[in-house]
Amino acid sequence: MSDSPPFAHLHCHSHYSLLDGANRIPNLVAKVKADGMNALALTDHGNLFGAVQFYNECRKQDINPVLGYEAYVAPGHRTDRTPSKNKEASYHLTLLARNRTGFQNLMVLSSLAYLEGFYYKPRIDKEILEAHSEGLICLSGCASSELSHHILAGRDDQAAELVSWYQKVFGENLYLEIQNAGLRIQQECLVGTVDISRRAGIPLVATNDSHYLDRDDAEAHDVLLCVNTRTVISDERRMQLEGNEFFVKSPEQMYEAFPEHHEAVALSQQIADGVDIDLDFSTRHFPVFHTPDDKSDTVYLRELCEERLSWRYSDQVTPEVLERLDDELRIIEEMGYSSYFLIVWDFVRFAMEEDIPCQARGSACGSLVAFLLGLSNVCPLKYDLLFERFLDPSRNEPPDIDIDFCRDRRQLVIDYTKEKYGEANVAQIGTFGTLKAKAAIRDVGRALDVPLSRVDEIAKMVPDTLGITIEQALEESPDLDEQYNADPQIKRLLTIAIRLEGLARSAGTHAAGVVIGKEALEKYVPLQRITGKEDVITQWRDKDVEQAGLLKMDFLGLRNLSILDKTVKNVSSTHGTQINPIELPLDDEATYALLQRGETKGIFQLESAGMRDLLTKMRPDCFDDIIATSALYRPGPLEGGMVMTYVDVKHGREPVPTVHPIVDELLAETYGVMVYQEQVMRILNRVGGIELSSAYRCIKAISKKQIDVMQRFREEFVTGAGTRDLPEARAVELFDMIEKFAGYGFNKSHSTAYGAVAYQTAYFKA
Repeated sequence: MSDSPPFAHLHCHSHYSLLDGANRIPNLVAKVKADGMNALALTDHGNLFGAVQFYNECRKQDINPVLGYEAYVAPGHRTDRTPSKNKEASYHLTLLARNRTGFQNLMVLSSLAYLEGFYYKPRIDKEILEAHSEGLICLSGCASSELSHHILAGRDDQAAELVSWYQKVFGENLYLEIQNAGLRIQQECLVGTVDISRRAGIPLVATNDSHYLDRDDAEAHDVLLCVNTRTVISDERRMQLEGNEFFVKSPEQMYEAFPEHHEAVALSQQIADGVDIDLDFSTRHFPVFHTPDDKSDTVYLRELCEERLSWRYSDQVTPEVLERLDDELRIIEEMGYSSYFLIVWDFVRFAMEEDIPCQARGSACGSLVAFLLGLSNVCPLKYDLLFERFLDPSRNEPPDIDIDFCRDRRQLVIDYTKEKYGEANVAQIGTFGTLKAKAAIRDVGRALDVPLSRVDEIAKMVPDTLGITIEQALEESPDLDEQYNADPQIKRLLTIAIRLEGLARSAGTHAAGVVIGKEALEKYVPLQRITGKEDVITQWRDKDVEQAGLLKMDFLGLRNLSILDKTVKNVSSTHGTQINPIELPLDDEATYALLQRGETKGIFQLESAGMRDLLTKMRPDCFDDIIATSALYRPGPLEGGMVMTYVDVKHGREPVPTVHPIVDELLAETYGVMVYQEQVMRILNRVGGIELSSAYRCIKAISKKQIDVMQRFREEFVTGAGTRDLPEARAVELFDMIEKFAGYGFNKSHSTAYGAVAYQTAYFKA
């Protein structure tokens, strides 16, 4: 039990208060826990962007999550956008969810604020606030609230009238908010609010409007506000939070800040203790696919697959094909995903009928069902692609079939999906731009008024490594490190940039993600509209949308499918020859000659200088080589020497590495090199007796360095290998090899699908 006096932060901003809050959610929750508190509210400006992440993090760290937001309330009707000299465009109000119903109402309010009330800010009004007040706690707000405006202007009657309205709507769930971060305006508001509290009998609650984590983060936060307002730190007229008191204070510091109002500080704990939000993330809200003649989705899916066996295999439908189909359909039915496959099939069918080129990519290409439905165009049996890499019965994650569409006509498929399942039930998924290393340096440099040429010089010293941080750049770049240590101005710039790096900078639209729900999405997820764009998008990122039980689909616009489509049409119109890229022979000599020469400008996935160099060394002469190129051309295999082993063994300069008869057979297609995750899964299964469905979990554990999970699989593998006459020492040696290479392994299903597009573009070029 904590010895801290009772207090909970009920007014707190994360970095999802874009360019205004500087708190990262995991750090924020950890700070509160370290200071002995057991509850915390998140009240970002006008949005619920961080709600799911915050809820999960609080549950993980055993903190009671209080989900809320700082609403912008329009002075009149939310749709009124008439400029007024005497009125604010909006006032601040703190709203907290007391329970699941309250959170539902918060989502509705937050969505309507963007979709109906947006004017500079996403605004609600009193009409919808009253209609969606159930389950909500209302705090009267900060110095920018409507109540504070009346108090500061000496409008006592209007203040009393306003409080009376809020009392009528929220009853005992209304509290008058007081703050003290050392600002004169807050003291003026506090005096007036205390007076109203006494007269109206409404309790006071103390909050701190925390925008950053620790007192010494104040300067970095001040710079963040300059980035937000595009001003420089020397401009005294700019927007700023004066002083350094807007941090996440300990309970003791809050009692010190309110020496005459200890009961208002303690009341925050009482309010938090009354909050019980248990979000339901176990229920799926997938749309329902309506089958003809009221057949069950499982029956109809089987019918579709069986009808298409002759299309894919002519008269070569072997027992192996039928057995694989039965196994896949059984698992799909048991996991409840038959309707999911039908939904994907339906919009791919629409695309095909409209002559919009499309195909699946990724692990879905390991599914025979996907191949038969026409989602994928590579036969999983021919290329030994594993269904278990795609759908694992022991995982509770939904399948993820990503479909690439001709970029020029992708929107038609999204429009069809909206028409089929209802406009309100479909949206694109939101995402967030963050302050990455170079952007953080440039933004902070501008805010600190460092000459642009100097800032540019420093930013260019950061290596062009994907996802690199400034701290990593200081280690890797001697020039940057030298500037950091030699120039105090640059040291200050980089120190502040490190503090702000990684914070959310802007909300945007996911390049491919589309979400579909059983009913109107506002029931399950808050929505928004990006300024200047018509599309409705979710306030939550893709992971949060999936956790909420909605169907997430990736509709990716692929430029190369558009190029292929135009090429096919050009060939048809100029030569009168109809060529279907999917039916091309995979042994065309001219195509391989072109690849061997490295003449691959314009060839999908094979354009880069490094890839062209690899092709001239490898001299691919079969489709298996093309599949291998994208799997091999990555930092791990390149640095680990796997690429040159492949090349040298292929051309007879090295002998084929031998390990064990089963392993040698499985690695024969890649000249003894472990290239694909599927190969590793097969080895774990056939040598160590580990179920294929568990084998992928083993690979993931290795890549994430989950030592305890890896040890369990190691023991299972060594035991299983012993029953196949492999001595323990050799089994241990083989598992060591798997540990070394499994982290580099690539998804062969993905590599095969993209290899096919690479071959098609190369064929037409040749």
